[in-house]
Amino acid sequence: MHLIIILAALLLAWYLRLHWSNSAQNWAKRWQCALLCFALPPLLLIITAASIICMGPNGYMADLDNGWFSYFLALAFGGWALVKCLQLAFRGYSGMQQIRVSTQTNIGNKPARILNTSALFSAQIGFWQPELVVSQGLLQKLDLEHLEAVLAHEQGHYYYRDTFWFFWLGWLRSFTSWLPNTEALWEELLALRELRADRWAANRVDPLLLAESLLFVASFRVQMVEDFCAAFSQSVGQNRLEERIEALLTPESSPGLNWWDWSWLLLAFVPLFAVPFHG
Repeated sequence: MHLIIILAALLLAWYLRLHWSNSAQNWAKRWQCALLCFALPPLLLIITAASIICMGPNGYMADLDNGWFSYFLALAFGGWALVKCLQLAFRGYSGMQQIRVSTQTNIGNKPARILNTSALFSAQIGFWQPELVVSQGLLQKLDLEHLEAVLAHEQGHYYYRDTFWFFWLGWLRSFTSWLPNTEALWEELLALRELRADRWAANRVDPLLLAESLLFVASFRVQMVEDFCAAFSQSVGQNRLEERIEALLTPESSPGLNWWDWSWLLLAFVPLFAVPFHG
């Protein structure tokens, strides 16, 4: 019976990912659709594995024997997911240790780490309480107004706790990379995350200044761990750059959250209802 549950979860996860499409919608709809299609399948799989581990290999369910094979399958998948989480946490910790050897100073009233590089770079790096990191080149080449626009964007990442949430999304990505559209959805979420931070900053600084800063900074790239780094010029390919500039110059109204759509996440917890019927 456990094997039937595993196969049903796999088929549903595959189906949900396979039918995602990057349709032209407003920002809120795109974010909601991408996040649901990205997060729901791996959550369904990991909760299915946890449910089977809790039920154990012995006993019956709906008069069907459970067996050891499905139990070890669930145990292996859960162990793999745990190892991936620890690997990501170690990478993030190592990255933070490297950042913390950099000089710390105040830019305006904000504490920041200064990278000794001529590249134009700014980012929030960390977990729940990320640190603002800027390069020496950024401070030297941007005037005060454009620098404030960049810092406002980074404050948007801090406001939404993007480094925290994208650590967990990166974890889901790490053990379900074999599902359809994983990388396409990841890139979509990174781009929408930047659009959200742009929108937050545009309510506090001149959107034109922010767009000019983005055009100037986008030509420089510094490699960072995506799961712990929310950078101003991250995920800026030519198409994404044009999309961000257009969004800044022609802002759209943002509809409220549709809680009914988010209720689909409850589908991931359905396997838990099988636990009481295990005997």
